Amino acid sequence: MAATSKAQIETVQIPVEGMTCASCVARVQKGLERVEGVAEASVNFATEKATVSYDPAVVGVDRIVATVKDVGYGVQSEKLTLDIGGMTCASCVSRVEKALANTPGVLNASVNFGTEAATVEFLTGVVSLSDLRRAVEEAGYTIRELEAGAGEDGEGGPDHVEVARARELRTLKLKFGFSLFVGALLMVLSFFPPSFLGRRELWLVMFVLATPIQFWAGLQFYRGAWASAKHRTTDMNTLIAVGTSIAYLYSAAVTFFSGFFETLTGAGFETQVYYDTAAVIIGLILLGRFLEARAKGQTAGAIKKLMGLQAKTARVVRDGAEVDIPIEQVHADDVVIVRPGEKIPVDGVVLEGRSAVDESMLTGESMPVEKGPGDEVIGATLNKTGSFRFRTTKVGKDTALAQIIRLVEEAQGSKAPIQRLADYIASIFVPVVFAIAAVTFVVWLVFGPAPAFTLAMLAAVAVLIIACPCALGLATPTAIMVGTGKGAENGILIRSGEALERAY
Repeated sequence: MAATSKAQIETVQIPVEGMTCASCVARVQKGLERVEGVAEASVNFATEKATVSYDPAVVGVDRIVATVKDVGYGVQSEKLTLDIGGMTCASCVSRVEKALANTPGVLNASVNFGTEAATVEFLTGVVSLSDLRRAVEEAGYTIRELEAGAGEDGEGGPDHVEVARARELRTLKLKFGFSLFVGALLMVLSFFPPSFLGRRELWLVMFVLATPIQFWAGLQFYRGAWASAKHRTTDMNTLIAVGTSIAYLYSAAVTFFSGFFETLTGAGFETQVYYDTAAVIIGLILLGRFLEARAKGQTAGAIKKLMGLQAKTARVVRDGAEVDIPIEQVHADDVVIVRPGEKIPVDGVVLEGRSAVDESMLTGESMPVEKGPGDEVIGATLNKTGSFRFRTTKVGKDTALAQIIRLVEEAQGSKAPIQRLADYIASIFVPVVFAIAAVTFVVWLVFGPAPAFTLAMLAAVAVLIIACPCALGLATPTAIMVGTGKGAENGILIRSGEALERAY
């Protein structure tokens, strides 16, 4: 065992599968104790859990789990998909991934910017949804299902997510529309100032118009930048917040202290304000975010179409009578009656009656398949000719259609290898841009023509604003969403982004 300081030690419980005797306990324990960074390992046969104290700076939970598997035993784990709110650029992806991956008990975390989904694999009974929520919120983001009132099981339902996304779209639409309108008005005032207003009065009017754009429409950029700053990092929000704030604050300073700046720039040069620049930049970036959000919603339509294939009600025999009930209330071992032209509500086995069933939604086969007693039927397939009764075997999330939907969701949330490269580039991009902007400012200030300070500031702001590489983080996940979605619409299931990239 490697020497570790007590301040570094963390403890995790690993649920171990497959232990049958005391020698299994010894084998697992010895295997864990040999791992560098593990300070202590204790395996309990009765609870089937291994309690491991380890140094997270030396070894991760994933390596500990791999060790258990290497000595011949299994580990109980679960997968959960979370809908993440508040991500605005590709560098947000790495921050959320890191926050989730650093949660003790999490084996793997993958975040897709296009779907705004995080797929998390974690140890059963070790990590709870509240742990994951806390990690995401501490990183400066939210989980939409929980916002909308989902239970602790995390099953908020697609409607909750859609409501949250629709609200986000409406807010973005209002903000970018107002920002661009005011920005255009400010530009008109800048180039065609009214004759009845003096220069100082005109600047005051522009200040009043620009202020709500900066601090209301642009509030989300400040929030994002602050969340990044708390974690000693930067993202695209930082670029936008800093760039527009410089333009706005410089203009406000000129408005209220014009004499000082006229002295600073020297004789023969008029000071200028750039309220229109800040407002238009905020409006255009919000417009881009609105288009991104709308594209995400549209490309997720394949999931909605698959869900729409399912029957809404089922005719069930209860206490000797036939009753129509919502599909959610159907239980395993219920007897369901299906008539000609109706969709089969859930999976099951035919008890009596014969019919031909159109299973093209599942198999692609256009010819109906004959069904009789003992044959399996699949939910969402279409009964064509006769009527029959069947006993349900799988309901809810266990049906074939539900598993197909889950596969498509996982595929849309997965990452192609090229996307990991894009995420890495985005994570280091912002600090590089800040460095370039600083160099630009210094070069213009030292070697530029008069008024050097004003021109240096404008050049630095231009670097900060123009460098936003949102397409870098959005293009690949959007392509995966569109590809897997179109495949699902045509009956082709693509299991991951990696498979889609290899298939090119």
